[in-house]
Amino acid sequence: MNTNLNKRIVVVGNGMVGYKFCEKLMAKQKNKGEYSIAVFGEEPRVAYDRVHLSAYFEGKSAEDLTLAPMEWYQEQGITLYLSDPVVAIDREAKTVRSHHGLIVPYDYLILSTGSGAFVPPIPGVEKEGVFVYRTIEDLELIQHHAKNARKGAVLGGGLLGLEAAKALLDLGLQEAHVVEFAPRLMPRQIDEAGSDILKTQLESLGLQIHLSKATKAITGSTAIAGMQFGDGTHLDIDMLVISAGIRPRDELAKLAGLQTHPRGGIVVNDSLQTSDPAIFAIGECALVHQMIYGLIAPGYEMAEVVATQLAGGKKTFQPYDMSTKLKLIGTDVASFGDPFLAEPECKTVRYENKAKGVYKRVNISSDGSTLLGGILVGDASQYNMLLQTTKNKSILPPDPEDLILGSRGGEEPGGGVMSLPADALICSCEAVTKGMICEQVQQGCTSVDALKKSCKAGTGCGGCVPMVKDLIQGVLKQQGVYVRNVVCEHFEHSRQELLDLIKMNQIKTFGATIDLFGKGHGCEVCKPLVGSLLASLWNENILTSDRATIQDSNDRFLANIQKGGSYSVVPRIPGGEITPEKLIVIGQVAQKYGLYTKITGGQRIDMFGAHVGDLPHIWEELIGAGFESGHAYGKSLRTVKSCVGSTWCRFGVQDSVSFAIEVEERYKGLRSPHKLKSAVSGCVRECAEAQSKDFGIIATEKGWNLYVCGNGGSKPQHAQLLASDVDKQTCLRLIDRFLMFYILTADPLTRTATWLNKMEGGMEYLRAVVVDDLLEMGTQWEEEMQRLVDAFHCEWKEVVENPSLRKRFTHFVNVPEKDPSIIFEEMRGQIKVKDWA
Repeated sequence: MNTNLNKRIVVVGNGMVGYKFCEKLMAKQKNKGEYSIAVFGEEPRVAYDRVHLSAYFEGKSAEDLTLAPMEWYQEQGITLYLSDPVVAIDREAKTVRSHHGLIVPYDYLILSTGSGAFVPPIPGVEKEGVFVYRTIEDLELIQHHAKNARKGAVLGGGLLGLEAAKALLDLGLQEAHVVEFAPRLMPRQIDEAGSDILKTQLESLGLQIHLSKATKAITGSTAIAGMQFGDGTHLDIDMLVISAGIRPRDELAKLAGLQTHPRGGIVVNDSLQTSDPAIFAIGECALVHQMIYGLIAPGYEMAEVVATQLAGGKKTFQPYDMSTKLKLIGTDVASFGDPFLAEPECKTVRYENKAKGVYKRVNISSDGSTLLGGILVGDASQYNMLLQTTKNKSILPPDPEDLILGSRGGEEPGGGVMSLPADALICSCEAVTKGMICEQVQQGCTSVDALKKSCKAGTGCGGCVPMVKDLIQGVLKQQGVYVRNVVCEHFEHSRQELLDLIKMNQIKTFGATIDLFGKGHGCEVCKPLVGSLLASLWNENILTSDRATIQDSNDRFLANIQKGGSYSVVPRIPGGEITPEKLIVIGQVAQKYGLYTKITGGQRIDMFGAHVGDLPHIWEELIGAGFESGHAYGKSLRTVKSCVGSTWCRFGVQDSVSFAIEVEERYKGLRSPHKLKSAVSGCVRECAEAQSKDFGIIATEKGWNLYVCGNGGSKPQHAQLLASDVDKQTCLRLIDRFLMFYILTADPLTRTATWLNKMEGGMEYLRAVVVDDLLEMGTQWEEEMQRLVDAFHCEWKEVVENPSLRKRFTHFVNVPEKDPSIIFEEMRGQIKVKDWA
């Protein structure tokens, strides 16, 4: 390959892969000006992040999604032509001609034309109100049309289709449908069981899913009015987004006489050269290994391959792993290796929890030695290690179910990320291995931000960041370095250090905290963390002073936001015990404000669909009847579940209801690193399920057994016995110590089960600290807990009685009254249309 200076390179296409090629090539140049690069883009803007395109509907601007500003191209000496696509290639003269008539010569031509949306030849597809979902301009058109639309649908239930469906929900349409020709969602990534779980999760959010549907025609005169299906059914809609797949943009290559595949794609060899050795194709327009790679990671690898060759090196493109992990409308979905292998080719282990919306499947070699692939829906926290276990053919634990359920004590199968070989690919987007990361850490890059700058790890999809963090800590520990887990760039302190500083200096506001111990204005990481610390230490109203703006959205409105922008109202019902009079009030309030009601597994009644402006009115009526906030929105105590105990049950040996009420009344409103759940069972039959709670109490003939650190979530873990046969006062005293120890030492968003799993010494150490008072902190923790208990206040009541706080609860700041155009539709037979005027 020619290695003369000043190689003239033309890049056709300025998407993510085209931009990445420029970035990689400029990083490899030995002398400034070694390459003369011209880039032609069809769109009117610089390259942007298409992977996170849906964030545009969540408030991100086009600038937020930009990969590099215009100044970057100028600094690199790259000539960028926007809104000027190349329309012709003269291979003999080695020139390209643009739409505006520019003729630019090249030594090497890089085709990075990407793909376009595949639009099926359905009669009526040209009607007004039909869109594709590929560019920011497409999103702007969808956003504009949605303002006057009520019912929308997405044609296609794959990755992009479900992203588009999320966009319809974000835009506030009253109905959002997904229409899929195949009998399951995401047919290329997950199996039928995984699809069923995903379908249920999406339906719970308001999406209506239609499977095995062949669209015969789009009805309407000039604008879309509905979809006619092959089975004779019809769906009334006024907006349709087509996401039925992609088609490689190979038309320019065809005009130039390059070899293309009959079904689309520019044919290239392992070096990504086309039938013309001076022309390369990369990204979704390239057909390599008889395959179009539709993910960003292989596109970036193609950019690396061509950049390496142009820089004088040798590198070829090898068959690429198509494992994926993403979050679809709040639901984790991942597949890795060969997810669809079936017995007898392998042994399959499945875990399914429909109540929690979790499905996990792993395919294991017939001899049980290696992992071949799998599927994760609802909880993909193990994806990175499972993928590496598959790629590196790591030896499996004796019990294969440990791969998806976790081994006893919470350790990762196989010893964790530090046990991987040096060539294990950690960041597939940027082809960064474990060895490369470890070397950078040893050279002083001891933070994720530093690694992002030095080797680009974590700058793509971001899915590898947890493993990158583990590698940093693992290498530092090997070097004998004390690892300080600092909060973020604004605080050079760990959570523990920051908590101690706030406590010692009696700091009560975020402003004072960052002025004294930090820098800048804070971020989405440190603001909620400091808000949690202030609440845990002082238990003051989270909406007063400057604390309101640093809360998560749910805490900010003292209610959980639901789909469509409505809120839930969850009053506290200690121990599940409630009087008939209070039941009547809940029914009356729900009826008056048109709320959907549901009795939960935590023995209380939730009410959904409240307008933000109605929240203070609803709370006022509930408070008048003796209710308090149930803190369902906070990282705090949720419920203390109870059975009926010795009062009614013939098996009960203690009064579990009274004790449950006492426990809930004591710890209500207690803020902590994560939510807390508890239960009290009246006998060993365990009807209150106390052993699945953060702290649970079970009655015995001699007193009470106290269990701690259970978790009934997507990764279930039984609580462990902390103390046995203790009386009530001793039990409460131990709970005081346990909770304060957890609050003071746990990382943000860490449940008690995970906290214990990471604790050196495990349960033995925890028992020594809490029961035996090893640290001699027991009395102090009990006193601190009592101060928090004494400081309890009902946040709902304070809002109702404080006019300045009450002003926060308006739909629009400039329209404090109810908006008569807002209408609540009937849902599940309980929410009725009502007159808001």
